[in-house]
Amino acid sequence: MGFFDSEIVQQEAKQLFEDYQALIKLGNSYGKFDREGKKLFIEQMEAMMDRYRVFMKRFELSEDFMAQMTVEQLKTQLNQFGITPQQMFDQMHMTLERMKSELEKQA
Repeated sequence: MGFFDSEIVQQEAKQLFEDYQALIKLGNSYGKFDREGKKLFIEQMEAMMDRYRVFMKRFELSEDFMAQMTVEQLKTQLNQFGITPQQMFDQMHMTLERMKSELEKQA
């Protein structure tokens, strides 16, 4: 069975995408959140990034051709912006850390 034939993988990918889209949509109102709302949003984004990192690691470790092609496509797309997948995760982490730092200054 191929990587993408797994119902678990399909469901997890779908849920990850839907959760990410919902968080991004919610993030459009970030400036209107109170301190606790901002803190909760940052925590949810961190959890999302952890889930995404684990999901992508599964692709990398899989010997399935389509999984490997997906990893290569991501690398190619990010390379157009001059970054690697690790740099993408690092930048997301730095952004979330900066957001946390800003919150602590407001306390």
